[in-house]
Amino acid sequence: MSTAVVRTPRLRARKALPYALLLPALLALCAGLGYPLVRQVVLSLQEYGLAQQFGRPAEWTGFDNYVEVLTDRYLWLLVLRSIVFCLVCAGITMLIGSALALAMRLMSKPVRLIVQTGLLLAWAMPVLAALTVWQWLFDSQYGVINWLLDKGGLDYAGHSWLIEPLSFFFVAAVVVVWMSIPFVAFTIYAGLTQMPEELIEAAEVDGASSWQRLRHVIIPLTRPVLLIVGLLQVIWDLRVFTQIYVLQNAGGVTRETNLLGTYIYRSGIGEGNFGVASAVAVFMLALTVVLTWPYVAKMLKEVEA
Repeated sequence: MSTAVVRTPRLRARKALPYALLLPALLALCAGLGYPLVRQVVLSLQEYGLAQQFGRPAEWTGFDNYVEVLTDRYLWLLVLRSIVFCLVCAGITMLIGSALALAMRLMSKPVRLIVQTGLLLAWAMPVLAALTVWQWLFDSQYGVINWLLDKGGLDYAGHSWLIEPLSFFFVAAVVVVWMSIPFVAFTIYAGLTQMPEELIEAAEVDGASSWQRLRHVIIPLTRPVLLIVGLLQVIWDLRVFTQIYVLQNAGGVTRETNLLGTYIYRSGIGEGNFGVASAVAVFMLALTVVLTWPYVAKMLKEVEA
C-alpha cells in the first residue's frame, strides 16, 4: 500500500509535466496574439481619433461604430468586391499551383531543379521589388505588355491599365497570383512526394487513364494538403493589402479600387478614425471565419475519420 501511495504523486506529476511544458508557449501566444485582438475589439467600441492619440480619454460609444459601418452601402460593395477578388485569385492560384506541382512530379531531375529554383527566386523576391517590376511591365508609355500588344495589332499604345477598375484588378490579380504560386506548388508537390507510388502503378495496371488516376487516386490522397493550402490561400487573398495599396499609389482610382484591407488602412491611418477602422477589422475577421468555416469543418471531419 505504501508503494501505491508513493507512486500516485509521481504519476500525477508525470501527467502534469506536458501541460507545464506547454504553458510558456501558451502564455506567449496569448500575449502576442490575444492582446492585439482584444485591443482591436475595445477600439471598435470607442470613439478613438487623433484627439485620443494626443491624450484625450476615449469615449465609449457602444455599437455605434458597427451601426455606422453596417449601414454604409460602400462597405457592402467592398465586401462583395473583396470576396470576388479573393475567390478568383485563390481559385487561379490553386489551379496553376496544382498543375505545376503535378508537372514537377513528371519532370526529369535537372529540369525540376531549374523550375524549383525559379519558383524559389520568385517567392524570395521582396514584395515592393516585385511590384516595381510589374509596374514597369504594365507602364502606359514604356511597358513591355503594351509594346507586345501593339506589335500584335492591338491598339494599346499609351494604354493605362490602372485607371480603369477592371483592368486595375486584372493587374492586381496577376501580381497576387504570381506571388502565391510558389508556395502552393511547393506545398502540393511535397504532399505528392509522400504519396505511395504502388497505388498509382496499380491503377495504371488496371487500365485507368491519366485523368482517372488523377481523379480517383491522386486527388483523394492529397486532399488534406489541398484543403489546408486552399484555406490559407483564401485567408491571404481576402486580406490582401500591399499589392492594392502600391498600385493605387501608382495611378489607380482609390475609391473604385479599394478592398477591405486598404479601406481599413485609409480609415484608420489616413483619416485618423481608428474606432470605425477597428469595427471594419472585426467585421472582416468574422467574414474570414464564415468564408473559411466549410474548409475547417471538412478538415475536422477528415481528422475524426
